[in-house]
Amino acid sequence: MYRTKNCGELNIKNVNEIVELAGWVQKIRNLGGMIFIDLRDEFGITQIVVNDENLQNQAKEFKQEACIHVKGKVVERTNKNNNIPTGEIEIIAEELEILGKCKNVLPFEVNTEQEVREDLRLEYRFLDLRNTNLHNNILLRSKILKTLRDKMDELNFTEVQTPILANSSPEGARDYLVPSRLNPGEFYALPQAPQQFKQLLMVSGFNKYYQIAPCFRDEDPRADRAPGEFYQLDFEMSFSTQEDVFKVIEQVIPYTFKKFTNWKVDEGPFLRIPYKEAMEKYGIDKPDLRNPLIIQDGTELFKNTEFNAFKGKTIKMIVVPQGATQGRKFFDKMEEYAKTDEVGAKGLAWVKVEETGEFTGGISKFITEENQQILKDKYGVEKNSSIFFIADEFEKAQKIAGLVRIELGKRLELIEKNVYKFCFIVDFPMYELSDEGTIDFCHNPFSMPQGGLDALKNKNPLEILAYQYDLVCNGYEMASGAVRNHDPEIMVKAFEIAGYTEEDVKERFGALYNAFQYGTPPHAGAAPGIDRMVMLIADAQNIREVIAFPKNKRARDLLMRAPSKVMPEQLKEVHILCTGEESD
Repeated sequence: MYRTKNCGELNIKNVNEIVELAGWVQKIRNLGGMIFIDLRDEFGITQIVVNDENLQNQAKEFKQEACIHVKGKVVERTNKNNNIPTGEIEIIAEELEILGKCKNVLPFEVNTEQEVREDLRLEYRFLDLRNTNLHNNILLRSKILKTLRDKMDELNFTEVQTPILANSSPEGARDYLVPSRLNPGEFYALPQAPQQFKQLLMVSGFNKYYQIAPCFRDEDPRADRAPGEFYQLDFEMSFSTQEDVFKVIEQVIPYTFKKFTNWKVDEGPFLRIPYKEAMEKYGIDKPDLRNPLIIQDGTELFKNTEFNAFKGKTIKMIVVPQGATQGRKFFDKMEEYAKTDEVGAKGLAWVKVEETGEFTGGISKFITEENQQILKDKYGVEKNSSIFFIADEFEKAQKIAGLVRIELGKRLELIEKNVYKFCFIVDFPMYELSDEGTIDFCHNPFSMPQGGLDALKNKNPLEILAYQYDLVCNGYEMASGAVRNHDPEIMVKAFEIAGYTEEDVKERFGALYNAFQYGTPPHAGAAPGIDRMVMLIADAQNIREVIAFPKNKRARDLLMRAPSKVMPEQLKEVHILCTGEESD
């Protein structure tokens, strides 16, 4: 036995006990006649005192982050440390043993306040995971997963694992392809989501399904999106409606958040915001409701303006309470931000409303007295406020205004703290125009159009709404889902509008197409993202901080050195010929 106690569980009640501990040397201090070792394991830190001369000679060979075993007596400390739970006691060492040596020079210091380059941390992730904050994030993730499973079991969902080697499916991102050795020239695809499988489970007569599902998408990473793979709480229900799905989410998500945070957590029913309204008021379909700023449309107000930059443009306005207290430098900095490549604005007009009610600064000379009064009466402009104006083509103006709203909320510290605010975005468009001008699916191709087959046959495709919805928390998309299309005739017509023939549907989605001929129940579901959920609960700034072995910003696993080249024999086995290389 290497240990009889964990480092973090000892206290004053253990005084005079003989214990055995094992862990890592966090710090070692040689004071001449006495050596102190801070011994760390997953449960905490205990101070070890080495008095014996022979043991001191042994301890002098220990390096930071070496793994050691200690046997000794628990005694009360004379100089107590109130900063750690074990600060009232220490161990007088009677035996020492090194279990795992450590190199003299570490690539970086563990549990340091010093900034460490992320790629170095990822290359030595096994060391990085010893850092208390990161280590605790992974432990938190484990507890959250157990809580989610327990709650879904309580709600009578059945856990079912679905295949990892699947078929290619158009779900918004590039597939990861896996060549088949036994079927030359053919490929599996890693599932972007278990979409078809969970629908097939509903056809199979399962009432309620869930799993902690791995999903694979070849898309660019972001701070809130891991490259390559992620996990979601995937669930589906037979004979269910959109509201049935919402009720499940409103039971599971707040319950889980409340269990692991002392922040205020919204309880259901969550606010429902139609997609069109979200874009108008927030400029984005994942609004952060902690930010009180709202986007308003001023196009009609300025249709006869003499200000050339506004002529013929969509005008979006953001009214900032108490904005007049900001100096000119603040407005100049906001304009610089708006002109960045990320935002893409040509400029950012503004005006102040002083304590007297007078409009000053910026473009105030172009705002007539009549418009000033309308701004006060209709748009809620008050004294000491400021107004920011965005002028551009409709969709671009919405996007820029949305980004400016977010930035204003941050710079003016308007974001409500220590709270999780949830909402559902509903009524997504079924279709959208692609960059090439063709009609494409906007959200999930397997969704039920509102109005059913009649809408598909008789409405402008770009005006058709779908029973699709997202759950949003603090500006992050937390879940996505839909009422599923379970009618083969509607399915064929929906794909036809997006450019697929019935033969294409049979070829690419043959299992679903065939299954739908055999008594398919109406069904619906959603998939909350596990990684983002943990990131939000942990209050982490980067999703890689809640994943044990993440990839870097270029989708590389620096620890395992993946992706990597393979032997020619391996390629030959799976019938692959590499014809050239692209440089990084």
